[in-house]
Amino acid sequence: MLLRVRITLPDRPGSLAQVTRVLGTAGADITQVTVLDRGEGRAVDDLTVFCPEGTPKETLVKGLLGVEGVSVEGVWSTREAPGTYPELEILKYITTAGDRALTTLVDSLPVLFSADWAATAAEHGVVYASWRAPQKVPLPDGVPARPTAATLEGGLHVIHAPLPPLALTLLLARSEGPAFHRIEVHRLTRILEIFLSLPATERSVARQLRK
Repeated sequence: MLLRVRITLPDRPGSLAQVTRVLGTAGADITQVTVLDRGEGRAVDDLTVFCPEGTPKETLVKGLLGVEGVSVEGVWSTREAPGTYPELEILKYITTAGDRALTTLVDSLPVLFSADWAATAAEHGVVYASWRAPQKVPLPDGVPARPTAATLEGGLHVIHAPLPPLALTLLLARSEGPAFHRIEVHRLTRILEIFLSLPATERSVARQLRK
């Protein structure tokens, strides 16, 4: 199984090697490292880890906390294949999706961001939601001026993003793991900017609104 592990660790040589040894002892293998932040002697890393099926997440957390200076922000499941460029693949599909550009984007975002589900909504309610979305999507009040990370009541982590040319908003959500990092918010912002520039975008939205 693939897991995403977010840790804060000392930003000095050898720190990541210690983390790697601990994960190896637990039978886990790091397949990708993404540096989210660094400064003031600390770094925030997202590790994509391959673990044998049935490995308790608690075992990984306990081992990591035994490394001096390391704190664990979250461990959660991911479907994003390491070593690939998923944004490029998804954007390629969207450019050829025609009227399904919007639904292709919404279905893809949970995989890209190791999230649970995504949905778009207009004034009258949800326009389209990915397959793991709840029957009643918890839409936040108001529309943010720009993509914004938040944690809703009940602990659901979301990015709430406006799609102003389409009179829609987008919600990306995960229940496991930590809140969305500002780097993840920036990444989603860039993807949405490209999506909104595509000729097929308005046609795909018009089709959904007619349903």
